[in-house]
Amino acid sequence: MKWYVVHTYASHEFKIQEAIVKGIKGTELEDKIGQVLIPTQKTFHIRDGKKVEREKKLFNSYIIIEADLTPEVYSFIVGLPGVTNFLGTGKKPQPLSDYEINRLLGIADREKEPGKNYEFIPGDMVRITAGPFSDFDGVVDKISEKEQKLTIKVTVFGRVTPVEVKTDQVEII
Repeated sequence: MKWYVVHTYASHEFKIQEAIVKGIKGTELEDKIGQVLIPTQKTFHIRDGKKVEREKKLFNSYIIIEADLTPEVYSFIVGLPGVTNFLGTGKKPQPLSDYEINRLLGIADREKEPGKNYEFIPGDMVRITAGPFSDFDGVVDKISEKEQKLTIKVTVFGRVTPVEVKTDQVEII
């Protein structure tokens, strides 16, 4: 099975995910469709002086589906109300690469060079454990190995702000 991206109407992602799961139950398509994912990320917002946790969709109007894309599976998914099409060239759906899927599922290849271990890589979701931004979650943007510092994009008051912290002040989520 390969992974594909399905484009949906705005705010229909969860409805379509539920429709796919319910629609294939007990049919021959059940063996041809694996996971149906909507990538989300936990974010924190300050509301009335309190930190509130929210789930934010990483890709609005898109769901990711693991499927053996036969003509029956293709027509079933495209025929659902709220689905516009698969991502790809023309009418041919384009599967995602292994690297893209591993990144989305959080299984990053941390050994890019033999003999060198990477503790963090750009794109990792991390939680700041010390300093003025402690308990904030963010995404690693840049790494300075010489100074052992990371630049992390954190959402503060609804805006993405780059924050520089030492590597011992963060942990991978």
